[in-house]
Amino acid sequence: MGNRGRAGERGRTKPAVIGGMIAVVVGGAGFGVYTVYDGGAAADDSASTAAERKAAAVKKGPLSAAEVKSAATTFLTAWQSGNVTEAAAATNGKAAARTLLTGFGKEAHIKDVTLTPGTRTGTKMPFSVKGTVSYKGQTKALAYDSQLTVVRGAEDGEPVIDWQSAVVHPDLQDGDRLVTGEAGTPPVKALDRDGGELTAAKYPSLGTVLDGLREKYGKKAGGKAGIELRVVRKGSTADSAKATEGDEATPDKTLLELSKGTPGTLRTTLNPSLQATAEEQVSKKPKASLVMTKASTGEILAVANSGRGFNTAFQGSLAPGSTMKIISASLLLDKGLASMDKQHPCPKFSTYGGWKFQNDDKFEIKGGTFKASFARSCNTAFISQAKKLSDDDLTKQAQEVFGLGKNDWSIGVSSFDGAVPVQSDAQMAASLIGQGAVRMNPLNMASVVATAKTGTFHQPYLVSPDVDDRKLAKAPRSLSSSTRAQLQEMLQYTAAAGTAAEAMAGLGSDSGAKTGSAEVDGQKKPNGWFTAWKGDLAAAGVVQQGGHGGEAAGPLVAAMLKAGS
Repeated sequence: MGNRGRAGERGRTKPAVIGGMIAVVVGGAGFGVYTVYDGGAAADDSASTAAERKAAAVKKGPLSAAEVKSAATTFLTAWQSGNVTEAAAATNGKAAARTLLTGFGKEAHIKDVTLTPGTRTGTKMPFSVKGTVSYKGQTKALAYDSQLTVVRGAEDGEPVIDWQSAVVHPDLQDGDRLVTGEAGTPPVKALDRDGGELTAAKYPSLGTVLDGLREKYGKKAGGKAGIELRVVRKGSTADSAKATEGDEATPDKTLLELSKGTPGTLRTTLNPSLQATAEEQVSKKPKASLVMTKASTGEILAVANSGRGFNTAFQGSLAPGSTMKIISASLLLDKGLASMDKQHPCPKFSTYGGWKFQNDDKFEIKGGTFKASFARSCNTAFISQAKKLSDDDLTKQAQEVFGLGKNDWSIGVSSFDGAVPVQSDAQMAASLIGQGAVRMNPLNMASVVATAKTGTFHQPYLVSPDVDDRKLAKAPRSLSSSTRAQLQEMLQYTAAAGTAAEAMAGLGSDSGAKTGSAEVDGQKKPNGWFTAWKGDLAAAGVVQQGGHGGEAAGPLVAAMLKAGS
């Protein structure tokens, strides 16, 4: 040992200083190797070569079937055996994967897990999950299907699982958790206005609505919580940070009941027959949403969506197209910039703020009235007046008369209350025709046409404010009697002889409507909007990528009005 140590010491060579740099000579058999420090050219070349070698070593190209299967097997095997660290290491999101997979056992109390891979399709591998959920003496079997995707790792190109929370359970969004325990809120037996029970099985569109009602009213309705496995959403009331009703967060979701709680009862304003009609109508289109209200009170009578995941009817944020002209027309009438029976310009084109606007198919109306321009949905009739408006005029009209855009609606579940932000130049002009930064949903537009009908904003609601003493939103101003009368006649004329005539045929004189089509970047077809009233009923709908509003959403809304008449 001592001799080897001395020999090692004898083999060292002191560094020599060469031109202000340090050179280390390493002795060898017949050759010398010099490494130059102090940022010389040799150091740059060495670093560059190392980086190139590292880059060249990263695997590239499409994943083979063997690589996909191998990565999936490694991950699933480790997860099934409870080796969370190894399973997380097989993903490209190690920290997030480790947290969620640890919670799968410790928070969700899921054990005896069996993961069975299915048939690979490209880089995707479906798999089934079976296990047992056990909590405080309550046990229940759990089974569901999920899917993972394999990608190349950014650093070395090796196949890894593309991590997202939905891998663990398809109902999970990133940041959500799986938790088993006493339910955060007791179950709710939601009733329609006639006392009948509302269920997602009977009314598929109400799934998210019922979840929202439970989250808000579970404790107030007088029920008793059971034990359940549930998805706790990031930022939900059960996840430390309290979500407000105005948030667009998806409600927590029950996945498995280990023991049933005792539900409290909660009456809503929904009309069972109209709700059934709404469900039937949206099933005719792939991306349709409908809302019907009672115009004089704001009671929501029906709500339905083709998709089941997100409640576009209440929470959507979409450009409303020419249905926005109801608000814009009321503004022009109020300011004396238009009058129903007076001539009003409707040229083929109108330029404002550097943008050139045009009408559908570049039509024009020579010598026509404002009522004719409204019924035909003439864009330039509104754009031509932009220079006479202040930037905030439309925002004030939407907020102060139609109750929109103040984030103060309290309908009983989460909702988006519309947005009409202050804009300038071309964007302000675009807002007049429902483009630009204006955003609405069918609930908002049903309220807009109801305000046009009654003259006064009545905040829509799904649960009576008497249940929890909440305050409904108010609007500071009503429509003037002159503006209200003219706006109603213009909507009636549109329904009788304008762009809404075909859809509204047979609904009679006590009805009015407005169509809209909103262009969306990346879509071949615009979103088709339609809003209308009949008697004391107000309804609105949108069909995303549906085309012209009168053809896409018009028949759905008209069917609702006929069903309620």
